[in-house]
Amino acid sequence: MKSRIIEPNIKGLAEIQSEFDKYQNCAFEQREASFFSLELCGECGELANLEKKIWRDPSEVIDLDKLADEAADVFIALTNYCNARKINLEASVQNKLKRIEDRRLAGKMGKTK
Repeated sequence: MKSRIIEPNIKGLAEIQSEFDKYQNCAFEQREASFFSLELCGECGELANLEKKIWRDPSEVIDLDKLADEAADVFIALTNYCNARKINLEASVQNKLKRIEDRRLAGKMGKTK
């Protein structure tokens, strides 16, 4: 029988999200959530395109800094989107991880350890 894995600790995400909101509000004019949604899609696409190049030709060297930079852009766009929609990302992720663990324990996640 599978046992519950210790819940991942994501404490601190709320503070990071709050700091992003303060910065965004001081540095830029207010933008709609739809802007950040589109920005998020674009940034995910840029990250995915780098991964596609690695997948297509594993001998091609993609600088880890480029991947890290695109991953940071995705995180920033997601955080800004959540702030625009008043989504508490920390609570949302914690709730989602609990549901994933519940499904894993019920054998509904495919092959797991």
